[in-house]
Amino acid sequence: MTDELRSDLLEVFRSGVGASLPDPVFNALALRAFQRQFHENPVYGAYCRARGATPASVERWEEVPAVPTRAFKELPLVTGDLDEVERVFRTSGTSRGLQGRGSHHVADLQLYDEALLPNFKAHLLPDLERARILALVPDPQRVPESSLGYMVGRGMAAFGDGKGGFFLELEEGVNAEGFSGAVGRAVEDQVPVLLCGTAFAFVHLLDRSPDGGGLPHLPPGSRVMETGGFKGRSRTVSRDDLYGGLEGLVGVPASRIVNEYGMTELLSQFYEPVLLEGEAGAGASRGLRPPPWVRTRILDPVELTPVSPGEPGLLCHFDLANLRSVCHVLTEDLGEAVGEVDFRVLGRSPGAEPRGCSLATEELLRAHEERR
Repeated sequence: MTDELRSDLLEVFRSGVGASLPDPVFNALALRAFQRQFHENPVYGAYCRARGATPASVERWEEVPAVPTRAFKELPLVTGDLDEVERVFRTSGTSRGLQGRGSHHVADLQLYDEALLPNFKAHLLPDLERARILALVPDPQRVPESSLGYMVGRGMAAFGDGKGGFFLELEEGVNAEGFSGAVGRAVEDQVPVLLCGTAFAFVHLLDRSPDGGGLPHLPPGSRVMETGGFKGRSRTVSRDDLYGGLEGLVGVPASRIVNEYGMTELLSQFYEPVLLEGEAGAGASRGLRPPPWVRTRILDPVELTPVSPGEPGLLCHFDLANLRSVCHVLTEDLGEAVGEVDFRVLGRSPGAEPRGCSLATEELLRAHEERR
């Protein structure tokens, strides 16, 4: 039997990030996704009923109950059969082991790929068909549970020139020798490089080359994707210092460094549109842009209602790519609006879990226990 909703979503993803998705179209797709998740995700369905939200009562996507990211640490939130899960992605390790790590059980990798690739291409390689992709992120062959490694690996397979690679070791950090050799070969070939890495990896790289020496500058047309914010594991580095250090080390100016924001619990990513908008997108008002199939709100941490314009709050995303888990996800990340669509991440909510997230998590776990 044809899955019409899945087919419609794939068509939206394949239309790319340049095609807008009018609010009535997004709302209709969101309500169809909610109907499926309400009926085929028993715990989520019970949680929604407890909140008085059903497909018959909900008219707007904003009314669909959001699931806190903490819930992904507690439950396998799969819409459909758990046996159909193709991959499990996990958040970074903690002292609690697996029990302390969020897990996203992905039952449809094609949906993930089709949402991932046009967004990756549009924001990181809008002017190139291929590039030499060098990655300071986990190698997905060695760390298959890393959603970041998977994302970069898929981008490398689709848009790389076949001569890139991964140069981050979990225990040792950056493979400086291997990375230096790869940079040297790219310079010899005069091939534009897309350098992808976490802020921590870049801090590690800069610490090994404090004077900016040891590496040739990347070829003309190169660019950098930085993700994970500006905190290393041992110290905090400001955006200006990190980007200034990268420019000195590899010769890529801040106007060609793209910040990416993603999370294990979401199958879509957010990028700054600096390569699409040039200096207009790379100034002090840099913001992250949701793809057309995602809507982002900024909510009060206690009441979970939209904050006033210009006020900070918790980021809450409705991601249609999460069709086979839960689309509406409430994070513990603080953010603020930049213009009408874009947003800026301000960091994690300090201290204990925000009250609104805590109450929602308790309700979800209660719904789970009642079904057992």
